Amino acid sequence: MAIGKLFIGRKVRELRLEHDATQSQFAERLGISLSYLNQIENNQRPVSAAVLLALADKYGLDIAELSTGETDRLMSALTEALGDPLFESYSPTLQELKLIAQNAPGFARALVSCHQAYRRNSEQLASLDDRLGRAAALEATPYDEVRDFFHYVDNYVQELDTTAEALALKLGLQGGDGQPILTDYLDSQFSVRVVHGPSAMNAVRRYDPAGRVLTLNPYAPAETRTFQMAVQVAQLYASEAVENIVRQAGFRSEEAGEVCRIGLHNYFAGALLMPYQGFLKTARDLRHDIELLAARFGTSLEQVCHRLSTLQRPGMKGIPIFFARIDRAGNITKRHSATKLQFARFGAACPLWNAHQAFETPGRFIRQLAETPDGARYLCLATHVSKGVGGFRTQRSSHALALGCEISYASAFVYADDLNVTDKSAFEPIGISCRICERSNCASRAVPPLRRSISVDHNVRETTPYQLS
Repeated sequence: MAIGKLFIGRKVRELRLEHDATQSQFAERLGISLSYLNQIENNQRPVSAAVLLALADKYGLDIAELSTGETDRLMSALTEALGDPLFESYSPTLQELKLIAQNAPGFARALVSCHQAYRRNSEQLASLDDRLGRAAALEATPYDEVRDFFHYVDNYVQELDTTAEALALKLGLQGGDGQPILTDYLDSQFSVRVVHGPSAMNAVRRYDPAGRVLTLNPYAPAETRTFQMAVQVAQLYASEAVENIVRQAGFRSEEAGEVCRIGLHNYFAGALLMPYQGFLKTARDLRHDIELLAARFGTSLEQVCHRLSTLQRPGMKGIPIFFARIDRAGNITKRHSATKLQFARFGAACPLWNAHQAFETPGRFIRQLAETPDGARYLCLATHVSKGVGGFRTQRSSHALALGCEISYASAFVYADDLNVTDKSAFEPIGISCRICERSNCASRAVPPLRRSISVDHNVRETTPYQLS
């Protein structure tokens, strides 16, 4: 077999010590210089084919055992661990990782184990934090800090929502194609000219503050261009309100403040295109048919789902729902829940959840009657969406949108009409995340729950190789 460059210093050193030989004695028997042996043992130089053969002939080294697989796996684990924001001040080079993995594999495994323990504890604390409703802000990243901000204000920002609704009523934005209205408003109120042209080909929206020109990508979907015009209105019309909210939020970094500004501008845009009272009434009249709502307000499916999750105005609340956006890897990139169902902050979503099936059936709404370990039952909806602003060679993002409500509200959704919500056997068991799910008989379990010990019976093999004690 072909053997590439091998850095096996630890193995050579162990072999030498096993034979109780000094470096000088070992080098002499191998027919190499003392300096070369020293460099080999410190992984400064790879072993040559001649040295490999000498090690095999004189010391019984099994060349077939010299696989780099274990080192590669250890380097991968180290890279993942050191990529955590916890180590943001340290970025190791590839050479440093190689030296650690090859020369001190025990230390490397200990570091990986410590990091895994840290993440498990963080996940457990995050779960408890969600249950107690305390905004402890355990995660260090600005993105997650902002996501928690929206989560703990119940995904409803009163000042922006009412301001956007008042402006929508003033402009006559009550659904349909809002582009002509927003174009005229930006021009008359802010002297901003809206064009659709090549200067935004690599972006959905590009604004030139000096020239006061807003350029939109002509190949973006109409609802995307309309939404970006509404975002521009938010930046110009609601800037003072946005700054007040960011200042009062007390974020720990400027980056978090910037990310929050994006979220607040998007919030205002959604509230402008789908003004609260009109949208709430229409949602009820259409029985939350997401496709009809999108057509009625000239918005995308994702924009409708997101807006439904913000209907938390005191005294005028909509149906309490959960909403999440999930990528193909199972990462939850958007999440909010006004129900008892809460999303785990670490790890992927439950594999039994119908959201994952949406990628297999694009263009359709997948329905699921589901029950969580606490006995709560839900109507779960999922559909696949794809985003792109160009032609054949343009990269496209792909997500599943997941939406649902507790089963007591199912009659308000057109999707439940032919489902037997009274049949207990029709509900599929789902969880939140394997690490915090207590189900003991799940064939799809990836890892044991954090607070349960396991037992192994080598004479019995069930769906998992262990049983929960």
